[in-house]
Amino acid sequence: MVNPDPLLRVEDLKVRFYTLRGVVHALERVRFTLNRQETLGLAGETGCGKSVTARSVLRLIDPPGKIISGRILFEGRDLLTLDEATMRTIRGSQISMIMQEPKMSLNPVIRVGDQIAETLLIHERSLNRRTARARAVDMLAQLGIPDPARVARRYPHELSGGMAQRVMIAMMLVTRPKLLIADEPTSALDVTIQAQILELMKKLVREIETSVLMITHDLGVMAETCDRVAVMYAGEMVETGPVRSVLKNPRHPYTQGLLQTVPDKANPEHPLYSIRGNVPSLLQPPSGCRFAPRCEYAMQRCHNELPPYYHLEGDHQCACFLHAEKAEVIRP
Repeated sequence: MVNPDPLLRVEDLKVRFYTLRGVVHALERVRFTLNRQETLGLAGETGCGKSVTARSVLRLIDPPGKIISGRILFEGRDLLTLDEATMRTIRGSQISMIMQEPKMSLNPVIRVGDQIAETLLIHERSLNRRTARARAVDMLAQLGIPDPARVARRYPHELSGGMAQRVMIAMMLVTRPKLLIADEPTSALDVTIQAQILELMKKLVREIETSVLMITHDLGVMAETCDRVAVMYAGEMVETGPVRSVLKNPRHPYTQGLLQTVPDKANPEHPLYSIRGNVPSLLQPPSGCRFAPRCEYAMQRCHNELPPYYHLEGDHQCACFLHAEKAEVIRP
């Protein structure tokens, strides 16, 4: 059932990059909603547009990129219509983002406690530096960091990868944002640290009552952390729905293929599945369904027409002509 008052609603988002080689059609008709206190996973292989979607929400698409059209409604306000000064008040305070490489995002010449405190001072002008630093140390403690006061005095290069990621999470959550965008937050960590970071994130998100847009290519992470999932392919949404429904009963051929690529732990000697063909160039994307050149079920119309989104069951939607006879079209 559609929530009439989601925290975030993205409608028909289109993004282009104007390069010397031509125009890259990075995002096309991207649509999704994120409800309050919900975790939505953006899944798909590298280069499918997950990070571009996230950066579009924060209006961080730099030249030669440009948001061509669409709406990004945050609490009912279209972020694409706001001036830059207003957007700066929203970034960091109401919407925060954890980047993929924490050590690349931290300033190497400033102690990590001062960097967290600075985030507070920017968005809460009534605070003094001592109070901000105390809250920074308290946030590190909430993330399970031993001796947080000592860690706050360290520089980024003195931290391990897992510790740096905890510092980044502390920096993004210390202002208690309404929306947290997590861009591959555990991709550079080993499996044990991954599990710890994800568990800490889930705990803090529950306590702060924050919604999360989780970007990942790891289906295990998605299954563990997300309530709903949106699967992307070549800059388009191909399937959305509750995470259990999508994982147990995928309805788009690309989602089915993506799930088959996961190694079978019960049969470790079984050959790994690979989706045939290659991802199309976004300089000249296919005129119909972008997955059609690789799809074993493709019909002639798939190569010529854009498939609409079909309503399957509950909140499960899919953009594929295979459902044309049995499902209702909900949007072109």
